[in-house]
Amino acid sequence: MTGAMYAAISGLKAHMNKLNVIGNNIANVNTDGFKAGRAFFEDALYTTSKSGSNGSTVAGSINPSQIGYGVNVGSIDLDMSKGNYKPTGIDSDIYIDGEGFFMLGDKTTGDGIDPSNPESLKRFTLSRVGHLEWKADNYLTDGNGNVVYGFLCTGYDTATQKYTFSDQLVPLHMPRQETVTVPADPNDPNSTETTKIEIRYPTDGENHDQKLTDARPENTDPTAGATEYPYVRIDTISVDRATGLITGVTKDSSDPIVIGYLALANVTNPNGLTHISGSYFQASAGAGDVTVCMMGNAGEGAGIQYVNGSLFGDANGGGADTNPPELMRVGGNGSGQFIPGGLEQSKTDLANEIAEMITTQRGYQANTRIITVTDSMLEELVNIKR
Repeated sequence: MTGAMYAAISGLKAHMNKLNVIGNNIANVNTDGFKAGRAFFEDALYTTSKSGSNGSTVAGSINPSQIGYGVNVGSIDLDMSKGNYKPTGIDSDIYIDGEGFFMLGDKTTGDGIDPSNPESLKRFTLSRVGHLEWKADNYLTDGNGNVVYGFLCTGYDTATQKYTFSDQLVPLHMPRQETVTVPADPNDPNSTETTKIEIRYPTDGENHDQKLTDARPENTDPTAGATEYPYVRIDTISVDRATGLITGVTKDSSDPIVIGYLALANVTNPNGLTHISGSYFQASAGAGDVTVCMMGNAGEGAGIQYVNGSLFGDANGGGADTNPPELMRVGGNGSGQFIPGGLEQSKTDLANEIAEMITTQRGYQANTRIITVTDSMLEELVNIKR
């Protein structure tokens, strides 16, 4: 008889845990990028009072007789599907209309990444909330100061008239600029001198923030003083919807400038991501492999040439390598886009959560009645003989 009471107690615990999940979902109904949880019940231990049989030539078959002893919370899953677009009116807010996550970390997270080893990509923090800002140190960060990773522009090739990009995941930041003296008339070297602004792009993925003049390829004077370039001052910045290419216009010279591409991470099982805090996730056990891509497969056919790729020759100084690096050849997100000026809404469905709260409350109430009835029956049993 007491088995019913213990089963009811397990029901109280399970419904309380489910109510905790519902309460958390409702509390985050207006939290950008929130992924609602779902609690699933499963029945618990069974005892078998009579085993089943398949029957014989004489007797018929018998079904097993079993009594259950309660319920457990089988799993608490996250709904990682895409949330709706919420306009904010802030151009630097970016909504991912498709699959994938922004890749975040500190300024050293991407050091030593091995493109052929998916495990090395799991060190990044993942987020769907594109609350991005250019901070005082000229790095692109989210609202909590985590650096946003992508592929930086490394220069412009006048022969092919194409920009080149790093094949390494690096923190996105503004390029630097140098004020140089040039003839006022390019066709007359003896004309009056004037100054102009020249962009000094980072040279490669490992040296993603070039600071010193003696790092310039054209500077062969070993005694030249080390002078830090100032960062480019940007007047306007925009993000291409189809590819995630970040461009702008310089404030000092009103010249167009290319900063780099936003990187996206895809995981084999998004519902298996571990929610670590806020709107951040980690690709821990259960999420599968992590791959890197660019929106619209920009790394495949957008006319990009790569450091250590077809433009610069391979890393060993040999002939041109016509294949882009493996990290950049990972596809995905071909049909998605970035939408500036908005963020992803919470995945909490308030109407559904209220309905679940009502059924959970009634389930909890029914389990308390089982305990009350069991107690009453035990009292009657004890009072058989007075």
